[in-house]
Amino acid sequence: MPSSTNSSLVSSVDAAARHAGLGLISTSTGADFSGSPTAVFQLGLPGDDSRTLKLELSESFDFDKPELLPEMTAHLAAEAKRLRNPRPDCYVTLGGLPIAFGKFEWPFHRSTSGADTYIVHGEMYLADGRNQNLYAKVAASVTVTFAEIVLAMEQPYAESFVYNAIRKTVDLGQLEFLKSGNRQPVPVTTRFYSRWQKKFVFTETDDQERLQYLLRKVYWLSGVLGEGKPVWVADPRDAQYLNTTEKELLRMAGDEAGEGLMHLDGEFASATTGLMAKAAEFQAALEAALNFIKPQFNESMRAGQANM
Repeated sequence: MPSSTNSSLVSSVDAAARHAGLGLISTSTGADFSGSPTAVFQLGLPGDDSRTLKLELSESFDFDKPELLPEMTAHLAAEAKRLRNPRPDCYVTLGGLPIAFGKFEWPFHRSTSGADTYIVHGEMYLADGRNQNLYAKVAASVTVTFAEIVLAMEQPYAESFVYNAIRKTVDLGQLEFLKSGNRQPVPVTTRFYSRWQKKFVFTETDDQERLQYLLRKVYWLSGVLGEGKPVWVADPRDAQYLNTTEKELLRMAGDEAGEGLMHLDGEFASATTGLMAKAAEFQAALEAALNFIKPQFNESMRAGQANM
């Protein structure tokens, strides 16, 4: 258990989790990249311990403040819905790659190379169900100046834009899936943020691109990886990635349900036989996306000549 001096943090997380429909399964003490203590929480849906969420915060972090509590509450509410996905760790890129995120070492730490940045390490895996053992070790970096717009350099306040920056970097052909290798850089810069709109903007997409994205998501996450079980299609993390709204994603999913390509139940959709019949199309998109990454990859990154 975390030390008694952090009982207030445990109580705050417990209350926020319950408000989001989650249960606090366990707490433990961890350490961040620099060795400073962290509080590690395992959260889950009531009555279902088969899928859990790991939340790791600086031990001294206090989010029970007017400027921090709403974002924490929204993060946990969204995580409660993702935990209903067959594979809560899985996402899809705009190019059609099914991926899984894991082993992120929250919170951010200051760069040890002397650069004026914050860093968080993690891994991304190709999740096409074929056990190809292809993955990328990543080091997402945020400048100290850019960090000023982030409410806190902690997991609930940064996970969405970090994951989306990684997906965007894949879309640009600047990350490669390997069977081993050095950490590859993912710079999260002001190009991903609109100060005028005061929001992250990763990709400008039109209706056709969003529709294609939804079909690929439901095909891979429900049909291939989820044994036909439903996945959350109104995910705000996806909405941020595609620069749209959850309402718009849900509307488009409803249209496709009408076409017989997915079955919609509230905000969740499952793959139909009609969608699964398009397997060759989705596999071709995956192969094209993998081939796009290889020639675009910067060889200096492969050699480890990057600031991480």
